[in-house]
Amino acid sequence: MIRAEIYQSEKQFRGFRVTGHAGYAESGQDIVCAAVTSACMLAANIITDGFHISAKSGAEDNVMLCIADNADERADAVVDMLVQQLEMIRDEYPGTINISYSEV
Repeated sequence: MIRAEIYQSEKQFRGFRVTGHAGYAESGQDIVCAAVTSACMLAANIITDGFHISAKSGAEDNVMLCIADNADERADAVVDMLVQQLEMIRDEYPGTINISYSEV
């Protein structure tokens, strides 16, 4: 199962950490993993490269991370859209994604 931990502070989304494998198909053939990876990479790139928001960001060893260093309404909006996308994927492919929320 993919685990998406969404980080927030002061009632604003700050970022995310996504780990795991959906288990919908074999590794390398899993459309759920591909959709989640694409959505997360786009969100991280918009935050860091598009808006030039300072953030801890990276992807390796089955972990994707992007957390804005400070609360920012643009990062909040991007992560909100990511959450909506992950919820749509989760609803379409039940049992593949778990979304949780943590304060930072």
